[in-house]
Amino acid sequence: MENNYFHTVFLDADKCKGCVTCMKRCPTEAIRVRNGKASVFYDRCIGCGECVRLCPSHAKLASYDSFDTINDFKYKIALPAPSLYGQFNNLTDVNYVLNGLLALGFDEVFEVGRGAEYASAVTKIIFDQNKVKYPVISTACPAVLELILSRYHNLKDNLLNILAPVDISAKLARDKAIKRGIPPEDIGVYFISPCPAKVYALKLGVGVNKPYVDRVLSTGEVYMKLVPAMNKLEPSDLKPLSKMGNLGLHWATSGGEATATFRSKYLAADGIENVKHILDGLEDNTLTEVDFIELDACAGGCVGGVLNVENPFVAKARIRQLRMKLPATSSNILADEGKPLSYYVWEDEPQFKNFDKLDENRLSAMQKLMEVENLLNTLPQYDCGMCGAPSCRAFAEDVVSGIVSDKCPRLDTEVKNETK
Repeated sequence: MENNYFHTVFLDADKCKGCVTCMKRCPTEAIRVRNGKASVFYDRCIGCGECVRLCPSHAKLASYDSFDTINDFKYKIALPAPSLYGQFNNLTDVNYVLNGLLALGFDEVFEVGRGAEYASAVTKIIFDQNKVKYPVISTACPAVLELILSRYHNLKDNLLNILAPVDISAKLARDKAIKRGIPPEDIGVYFISPCPAKVYALKLGVGVNKPYVDRVLSTGEVYMKLVPAMNKLEPSDLKPLSKMGNLGLHWATSGGEATATFRSKYLAADGIENVKHILDGLEDNTLTEVDFIELDACAGGCVGGVLNVENPFVAKARIRQLRMKLPATSSNILADEGKPLSYYVWEDEPQFKNFDKLDENRLSAMQKLMEVENLLNTLPQYDCGMCGAPSCRAFAEDVVSGIVSDKCPRLDTEVKNETK
């Protein structure tokens, strides 16, 4: 497995057939198809995983750490995402999963659903303090956050500046282990991820001064090892490890975070195309009747992540059933840790990006923009993709940037047909 964490996805060139499916569906136009093979502009990639999900040849693969890396540390802490529980058929007790992780070689587990409950409690406090700009936009989905940082700069003040549940969980788990006397250098924190966007965010440390997670594993790979380990467990073997309430588990599906804020004026949308429509509406000031907006790049929420194994709708139904078996989340959960509010908020504000900028020099950028507009006026505006770019504008930008020649294959074909 290639571990290039600035490249959340990579290409198996032998499988790629240049079909342009990934190129046409990429939400940030980060993919080109040239010489019969796809390639990615990684500075534009937000790690949403759409290209992995949609590739009919399975040529797009997500980056993550191998399970074998658990041997890299003496003391290993597993952080299971709430969506992990939805992968198992006939699961009646989440403790089977947690005890199964111990059987695989982890020394400790800390549920990310528990971290989600801390995040929800902090969100409610921030709302009560009324020091926010409405509507508040959740930043829990790293692909959505990357999209906003890249394309929707006007929404900066609407972002909820709370650490992601996985960062809260990793931070707490690491601090607790050190407090028990475990040397910091011996501790390895492993997140079991449903999506490549979280791999990217955790490796770079989005919103934190330094990453709290050491390795990011794939839900799919861990699942294949967990099933036989769990099958060996008897009810009498189970340790009551779970401390997660029903609200924390609800974060696995779209609307779970919004529900946990206990506010009625919220909007929850999932699927990257729907997310883009909502963000467009926010920039146009057409969504003013809601206080809180939860956005998930994957259909169904984290259960729809491409590193999962189960159909997201099936996983969502399982999560719903499991929630009924869990205790209610404490309304005073933050008192359990005794940490200040600052412990749970961004340590370092994520930086906005501008990958549409044609040149670092402002005058040169303006000149190139004029060139793009002039060239665009000569193009057919079909956005057919024959040139290997997802749109005529993207093609024009590639030409002006010197990536390709200025010959539009669609126009060339039409001219040839007219002269016959």
